[in-house]
Amino acid sequence: MTAADPVLPRFSQDLRDLAQQFAGRPARLSEILTATQGRGFYLLLLLIGLPFLTPIPLPGVSTLFGFVILLIGTRLALGQNPWLPERLLQRELPARFIARTLATASRVVRWLEFLLRPRLDFLHEHWIYRRIAGTLIMLSGILLLLPLPIPLTNSLPALSVVLLAAGAMERDGLFFLAGCAMFTVTLAYFGLLAFGGVQLLEKLWQTGFGP
Repeated sequence: MTAADPVLPRFSQDLRDLAQQFAGRPARLSEILTATQGRGFYLLLLLIGLPFLTPIPLPGVSTLFGFVILLIGTRLALGQNPWLPERLLQRELPARFIARTLATASRVVRWLEFLLRPRLDFLHEHWIYRRIAGTLIMLSGILLLLPLPIPLTNSLPALSVVLLAAGAMERDGLFFLAGCAMFTVTLAYFGLLAFGGVQLLEKLWQTGFGP
């Protein structure tokens, strides 16, 4: 890196700056996105994904935020700039919610920065890989939409989103690959749940209506 190369701030610093900028006052989602200077939608994906990394599902909240992730991921999958409806952008977030979310997110992502660095750039420069990342984010949003009160049904798709968004922000191809691997694990887990559900229904049917 030469002295003339621009140095982007780490995204934990972005989060700390946002926490200071919006300290003690409510803010619209559009204000937060504008303040992040072009990194806002990936930062938004991180902010949405991080609270769901706990094993305990949050069905009501995950449905709303899953819809936001679905919209952003769909645009990325189509090779278009991320977009959200004006109604969502103008939604005002309470000051306490903003401060708590940004402060918590800043602490959580600091350990990620020990691992994140620009590498395997072709995984972010080539359009096909960006479309793949967008598609996986979109599908993770769909899984978060499902109101399933089952452990890990929020955390696995959310972790996929966090890894893919963090990799895109720091141009880290290894995080892209990790996000793809995590999504594969997520699909396998949901597949096992679906298989177990079918088996349970068959047993119930045989018990209640069998000979």
